[in-house]
Amino acid sequence: MAKLTVYGTPLSTYVRTVRLLLEEAGVDYTLKGIDIFKGENKSPEYLAKNPFGKVPTLEVDGEVIYETPAITDYLNTVFANHQFSLSEPLLQARMRQIITIIDNYFYAAAIGTIVIQRLIVPSQGGKADEAQVQNAVAPAQTAIQAIESIAVVSPYLLGSQLTIADFYLIPIFIYLSQTPEYEVITAQTPKLRTWWDTVNQLESVKKVCA
Repeated sequence: MAKLTVYGTPLSTYVRTVRLLLEEAGVDYTLKGIDIFKGENKSPEYLAKNPFGKVPTLEVDGEVIYETPAITDYLNTVFANHQFSLSEPLLQARMRQIITIIDNYFYAAAIGTIVIQRLIVPSQGGKADEAQVQNAVAPAQTAIQAIESIAVVSPYLLGSQLTIADFYLIPIFIYLSQTPEYEVITAQTPKLRTWWDTVNQLESVKKVCA
């Protein structure tokens, strides 16, 4: 049996993406905490595994893989028998499209600005920058409405089975739904609201994102 270790900050959305896949696949793994808030991701030991100091990093029997798309593709292929991807070419393209929208357009606005300002800054005794928050709402709306337009939601993003795209979006919704901006951003995305009501009840989500 392969020995899997996930290195990363448990609060990280991308670490949670990898862990959700592993939990849904029923794969045993060890989570090795790397506290990015304390700079542990910049230690020589961690940089030897991931020269960019990002999380997560996966180690499988001594082999190291970093970058979430590479990790999820590998795990889905080797340990999940392609369970979390789709054989129909258009749906496979839609999955890639959703993941890319999240990476390139949604994450920065939703997590990098709104969640940081609404949840992280106040937790550290600071005050949210309202201008930054308001400037991030429109880009977040554009991204989430683009996902809404191509999502199937029956009941998951692309049909009856969970895919890697679900694992990317769930952790972001976990945090975004705790902000006042959630209602505004998702006002025109009824399918994704329905999707969220379903996926946030999954046992894997409760375990990983509690």
